[in-house]
Amino acid sequence: MSTYVFGHTSPDSDSIVGAISLSYLKNQLGEDCVPTRQGEISAETQFILDTFGGTLPELKTSVAGEKVYLIDFSDKAQAPKDIMEATILGIVDHHKLGDLTTDTPLECWIRPIGCSNTVVYEMYKAHDIEIPKHIAGMMMMAILSDTVIFKSPTCTKVDTKAVKELSKICGVEDYKKLAMEMFIVKSATEGASARNLNTRDYKAFEMNGMKVGVNQLEMIDISALDDRNQEILDDMAAMKEEDGLHTMIVLLTDIMKEGSQLLCLSDDVSKIENAFNVKLENHQVWLPGVLSRKKQVIPFVQPQFS
Repeated sequence: MSTYVFGHTSPDSDSIVGAISLSYLKNQLGEDCVPTRQGEISAETQFILDTFGGTLPELKTSVAGEKVYLIDFSDKAQAPKDIMEATILGIVDHHKLGDLTTDTPLECWIRPIGCSNTVVYEMYKAHDIEIPKHIAGMMMMAILSDTVIFKSPTCTKVDTKAVKELSKICGVEDYKKLAMEMFIVKSATEGASARNLNTRDYKAFEMNGMKVGVNQLEMIDISALDDRNQEILDDMAAMKEEDGLHTMIVLLTDIMKEGSQLLCLSDDVSKIENAFNVKLENHQVWLPGVLSRKKQVIPFVQPQFS
């Protein structure tokens, strides 16, 4: 019986590549693991798969009765609805510890670093398993994506070292140039619906019994969305109602200006204003220097709900 490996809903590149890299490692250690995903992938992730010849993990949204490994999350709100009916064998992550619990002991690798694939890289090193060239390339790109080419405050020396060593394995010398090509693909918005934009990297969090949705859209130039501002806000309102959210936040992150335009609809907007010591105008505010959801947004928002 296979064990399934997957990341969070609305999977980003770290979740997809992590499912692939962790599954390969576990298979080399004698476990029968299959990489899967909970949702559709982004253009950025497709770029990574195409560049290094990766295979898209199969779609799997129900895990009742299955054995699973989770990567890049540990929050129940980001898991399949029947996750508590599965046996969680392990968690590999680089976020805060979420609210998932288990009935049996599990393997747990959680590190305060820039990317889950950096954690997986450390696991390969610990088990002395050789990383295949194509998987090394995908892991390298996932780390560059999550750390915003080392600009994110979540980036550590462990992440930069991993990228340099993975680049040697996959044979890519100018990895920053390739990463910029990836971010150009990631920044493309022409023809994308507001719902597509609002769910590209969407995560839901339970905060003291209230549901908070946070999406982050990383772009080279967010001014490309200036004329779609109201359209994005209108769809945020629809998502808020559909999902029963207390608060819906969208971060339009400009990786060149190194900051984020925060858009917010909330039953109590003062919670968000207090979190960042700002005043929202027309449901939004510019947050200079804010590039990381997990380090610069969630740790400030969550205490407001306690």
